Amino acid sequence: MDTNKNLYTVIYATIMVVIVAVVLAFASSLLKERQQRNVEIERKQMILRSVHLAKDAGEVDDKDSYIEKEYEKFITDSSINENGKDLTLYLCKMESGEKYYIIPLHGVGLWGPVWGYISLKKDFNTVFGATYDHKSETPGLGAEITTEEFCKQFEEKKIFDEGGEFVSVKVVKGGAAAGSNHEVDAISGGTITSKAVESMLFNNIREYINFFSANLNAVREQEEIKTREAERAAMEAQVRAQFVADSIAKAESRGRSRRSQQNSIN
Repeated sequence: MDTNKNLYTVIYATIMVVIVAVVLAFASSLLKERQQRNVEIERKQMILRSVHLAKDAGEVDDKDSYIEKEYEKFITDSSINENGKDLTLYLCKMESGEKYYIIPLHGVGLWGPVWGYISLKKDFNTVFGATYDHKSETPGLGAEITTEEFCKQFEEKKIFDEGGEFVSVKVVKGGAAAGSNHEVDAISGGTITSKAVESMLFNNIREYINFFSANLNAVREQEEIKTREAERAAMEAQVRAQFVADSIAKAESRGRSRRSQQNSIN
């Protein structure tokens, strides 16, 4: 075949494209399982980090096995049904017996997807921990949502106000109000990504509101019952203490009276 003809060029290019495509497809199939495992390990590590576990994962020799064992030990995959929709809700049970409820989060940042996990205490209101990640936010700006400094701000914040209304947690440009239970500081220079995290929290947690509200009310009722019982027990203890004190005072009074009578006789 004449190598100077266009036909030769077309055939040669076609063959090369086919060969490269086959090689790439073969390589992709070989790596697919490992890529999927990496994604799964990253997911489990983020879930563990949201409840302050697996902090030393980077120091162990076999990170994958370590994450798998920690996840199996502490985390249970579960779900609830809200308005006919199945919602993932992870349960974490610590060795102490304390339970935490973990919500997966998904949103859109400035340049691409953002995601994370937030855990709530057993009152279904107080944030225990949070962790976030992103695909392509700007390093040093929006990408700072992954830092411990940013995530730690969410700890002990409340998603319901005093009246039991869902308010989520706001990410405030210029700084959160001092002592606020519902605000954290936004990232300096990363306002859009910060607001993306705020929207992500509100939109995702809102889907669980009926479940959380019902459990929050139940927890508050239990706390009120415990408070009333404690007050009643304290009052009863006070009455008993007063009775004992009165009895002692009367006994002492009678004793003084008898001694006075004996002295008079003598």
